Amino acid sequence: MTLDADRIRALHAAKLRALASSALGADLTDVSGTDDGALAVAAEPRPAVVCLAQERAERALGGALALAERTGCDDVHVFADDHSGVLARRAACFKPTPTVWGIEGASATAAEPAPRPVEPAPPRVPELVALLGSAGVEVVVEHGVITGEVEGLEVARIVAAAPVGAEAGHSDEGDADGASDRWQIEVGVGAHDREAFSLLHADEPTPEAIRRVAEVVRTHRSPGASPHPLNRMGAARWLRSLLIRQPELVAAGRLRAASSPVPRGGPKDPAPAVAYGLTPDGRRLIVVVCVGIDLDVVPFAADARLFLDPDAELTIALPRRDAHDVIRAIAARLDSPARIVEIDDEWRTLSTAGA
Repeated sequence: MTLDADRIRALHAAKLRALASSALGADLTDVSGTDDGALAVAAEPRPAVVCLAQERAERALGGALALAERTGCDDVHVFADDHSGVLARRAACFKPTPTVWGIEGASATAAEPAPRPVEPAPPRVPELVALLGSAGVEVVVEHGVITGEVEGLEVARIVAAAPVGAEAGHSDEGDADGASDRWQIEVGVGAHDREAFSLLHADEPTPEAIRRVAEVVRTHRSPGASPHPLNRMGAARWLRSLLIRQPELVAAGRLRAASSPVPRGGPKDPAPAVAYGLTPDGRRLIVVVCVGIDLDVVPFAADARLFLDPDAELTIALPRRDAHDVIRAIAARLDSPARIVEIDDEWRTLSTAGA
């Protein structure tokens, strides 16, 4: 039986009350259940923000810290069924450090920070990478996967080729040391589009196929284009591609696309995008790009720095209208500082001439 939204929120609130009572000795009276979990402020034994991270658990820390800012609490507790280690790793970047609890049945124990993830190596397929480049798309490598993008939107991907005689379908995983004949380029925006394209255009030469899809995407991801799904997806990645061409917008000398601390879900995933590079005077720099008000962008950015280069400077770039005061306040809680850079709200219309 499927539960309605109100019932789910009530269950989340009840679960948080039980966990807070068991782990903290706190009697929560005013709990806000949400689709993703629950939030409350405990008055006793001392003022504290208490959060249940139920759905999209890895994104819960920002909301808890935002409530801490609004209520003036320094004591923050996050209970999570999943991703408690990731949350604990991110929490350790803040002072005072929030406490993350891993839920075990009806009780909870303090979570240990998860180790920094290890990024897999991409396949060594220079011929296919050159083909992507010759088709006029941006070659991006993230989490061991090589894609071709247009203004931050994926239009092609290098995937492991199905063995001869195998059933139709391809895996995105394979031997990074394999020869290029074990790999192939699939064209399309996302996995379903790539599969459909391969069925409908199996005989079309790959370079022409990439150029054709890229041109369609480029038409929609250009200044003045009418609203369309192709210019609503991956806005943060689109802005990242602009900043890579014009790094001076974030006081960088040069930038390249970099992996996020956790792999993204797909082209419709609104997660922030990450770039890595140098300042004009040669200092290492990580830029995390966000479009839209995202309370979790600061914990995400801190985790990106841990993942890529813990000693690098950190910049969070977002459109001016999204640079909410609470995001600045959360950033001020970081143990190692981050700089907030505001980008023109009309960044989609910025010229790329000379890039």
